[in-house]
Amino acid sequence: MFCWPGVTAEMEETVNDRPEWTALPDLASRKFGGTVMWATDELFAEKENLVNPWVPAHQTETFGPKGQVYDGWETRRHREPGDDQAVVRLGLAGAITGVVVDTAFFKGNYPPFVSVEACAVDGYPNAAELSEADWDVLVKRGAAAGHTENFFEIGGSKRYTHVRLTMHPDGGVARLRVHGTPIPDPRLLDLGALDLAALENGAVVTGCSNMFYSSPNNLFSPGLAAHQAEGWETARRRDDGNDWVTVRLAGAGVVRFAELDNSNLKGNAPGWAALSGRDGDGEWAELLPKTRLQPDTRHRFALAAGPEVTEVRLDIYPDGGMARLRLFGALSERGRADVTSRFEGAQG
Repeated sequence: MFCWPGVTAEMEETVNDRPEWTALPDLASRKFGGTVMWATDELFAEKENLVNPWVPAHQTETFGPKGQVYDGWETRRHREPGDDQAVVRLGLAGAITGVVVDTAFFKGNYPPFVSVEACAVDGYPNAAELSEADWDVLVKRGAAAGHTENFFEIGGSKRYTHVRLTMHPDGGVARLRVHGTPIPDPRLLDLGALDLAALENGAVVTGCSNMFYSSPNNLFSPGLAAHQAEGWETARRRDDGNDWVTVRLAGAGVVRFAELDNSNLKGNAPGWAALSGRDGDGEWAELLPKTRLQPDTRHRFALAAGPEVTEVRLDIYPDGGMARLRLFGALSERGRADVTSRFEGAQG
C-alpha cells in the first residue's frame, strides 16, 4: 500500500475512509499555537473556532443574542457582492499535504465554494502586512458540501507560515485542518541541545502498531497533556505482542535524555517501556532497556553514551497509552546539514 511520508500501512488501517494524509499533524491547530489572526466578519460565530483541536460539537436550539450557537466560524448573509475570508497563522510552519474544510452542523448555511491560499513570511507580520504578501493558491474555488468534511489534496513541498480561507460568498465552517510536515527554521533552533523528537523541530512519525483511541502525533506535541485524550493510546491487546511507535528525528543526532510521560493514564498506562535507535546504516541499537513504569508519572532517564541515530522506536508493554515522549540531545554534523537543507529546499 502506498502511504504518504509519515503514514504507514499500520497507521492507515485506523484512518478508515478518510484520506491517509489526515494522519499527518494539523499545522494550523491551536494545540501547536495556530491562531486566526483576522476575518472579514464573524457576526454569528467566532473565527477562533476554526483551529480548535477537538471535534466540533453542537446542541440544537441553543440560541444566543445573534442566533443559534455554532462551534465554528459563521458570517452574516451577504446582501451585496463579496466573499468572506479568514487568515490563519500556522502553529507549525511546514509543507502542506492536504486541507480539510469541515462544515460540521452547517447544513443550510455552509458556503457552496471555498478557496485556500498560503504564503511564507518571516517574523510576525500583522494582518494588514500579510495582505501585501505573495499568496499561492492551494485550492481554487473548490465545491463544498454541508455538514461534512471536505477534503482537498495538495501534496506540495514548499514551506508555508500562513493560510487564508475564503468562503464564496459567505456562511459557516466549523474547522480548517491543514495537514502536513513541519519544517522548522534552523536559525531559531539550538542545534546542540533540543528535543530531537518534537514535531515543531521537524520530527515525523514513521510507524505505529495501533492508534485506536488517539494519534501518535500527540506524543510529540508541545506542552503537557491536559487529559488522556491528548496523548497516544492503543486498544487493549488480546495476544502476546506489544505496541510500538517509531519517529524519524529532526535530524541525525545523539540522544542524551529521554522523558516517558504517561500523565493522566492510570488504569491504562503501560507496565514497561523500551527505546531503541536506528543509525544511518539501518541497524537498531538499544537506548533504554525494558524498564518498569509507574502510572500517571513523568519518567526521566539519562541514557548511556550511544550512537548517532536517525530514528527511534518506543515499545510499550503490552499496550496502553503515553502522554508525551521527549528525546533530548544534540544534532550531529550530518543532522545539522539535514535540517538546514530541508529548510532551504522548501523555500520555493
